[in-house]
Amino acid sequence: MADSPGVSEAPTLEITGSRSLPAWLETQGVSLAFTTYQAGKLFFVGSQNNGRLSIFERTFARSMGLWANDQTMWMSSLYQLWRFENALDPGSVHDGYDRLYVPRVGYTTGDVDAHDVVVEDSGRVLFVSTMLNCIATLSETRSLKPVWKPPFISKIIPEDRCHLNGLATRDGEARYATSVSRTDVIDGWREHRRDGGCVIDITTNEIVATGLSMPHSPRWHGGKLWLLNAGTGEFGFIDPDSGKFEPVAFCPGFLRGLAFHGDYAVVGMSGPRHDGTFSGLELEERLAKLEVSGRCGLQIIDLKTGAVAHWLNIEGIVTELYDVAVLSGTRRPMALGFKTKEIEHLLALE
Repeated sequence: MADSPGVSEAPTLEITGSRSLPAWLETQGVSLAFTTYQAGKLFFVGSQNNGRLSIFERTFARSMGLWANDQTMWMSSLYQLWRFENALDPGSVHDGYDRLYVPRVGYTTGDVDAHDVVVEDSGRVLFVSTMLNCIATLSETRSLKPVWKPPFISKIIPEDRCHLNGLATRDGEARYATSVSRTDVIDGWREHRRDGGCVIDITTNEIVATGLSMPHSPRWHGGKLWLLNAGTGEFGFIDPDSGKFEPVAFCPGFLRGLAFHGDYAVVGMSGPRHDGTFSGLELEERLAKLEVSGRCGLQIIDLKTGAVAHWLNIEGIVTELYDVAVLSGTRRPMALGFKTKEIEHLLALE
């Protein structure tokens, strides 16, 4: 039967995982978190007692960068950075969930287009302001405090000139940043999406890798600098001798969001965007040759073989992801948001 005039169906969301994903999460003792700025959601993926996936979500406008350890999680959003803390004692549960992240502190930055966020071993919180072309830290009295800008950026001004986006720590300190280009004019990066990307050592201002296509999510793991060459759909690492990107796996989507657990990498994928940002990239050509569409979801890659060991597929209203985190020591996590009364009534005493 045809739809009645003026009647529209509610937005749908379907999340499916590979058959072995719940068992892998349980045996590894981890859960996953990921953000979607496009739908404004923070998602948690865990396992239930019945062997099925546990999916939990909360709404935060333009959810972006994630950083997490066993108890604390930081997330950048539309105009704030939020610090979440686990409110549960070891062995405790809340409505069947064994970790409860509560937003305890929010820093209002304004819309600075915050992307990746990291916490150094010293406790200093750093995040990338793509709008201001800089890396910044929190300020108790202002929007932020800039601490570094690329050497090719002449001044800190609210113009996205190079699309600085990613930040990685090494040995507990911020070390590497990714940028889509080295341009110093507003929106200049759009002309260099195919091969103008670079990685910068922020401690020396040295350009350690060039020729990348929209690089995102640099991460130091196992003695290597890994990243996502989003414009080609490839996950790989930077060869320390040549400075060249060495692909390990191709994923059928625009890649953003990377986290590690032992010998596994968790990679975030986004579907195609229709505003022209993704057009003209090698990824588009590769997908056409393979006769597949860009997918949204997560792929868990075995670093020893480069094969996809497990996957999570997302269809419906969520089409683009930004970041992903591995949460250790929890089987089924959740968080409180601001759209229900629950946050008013939860009491947790120190």
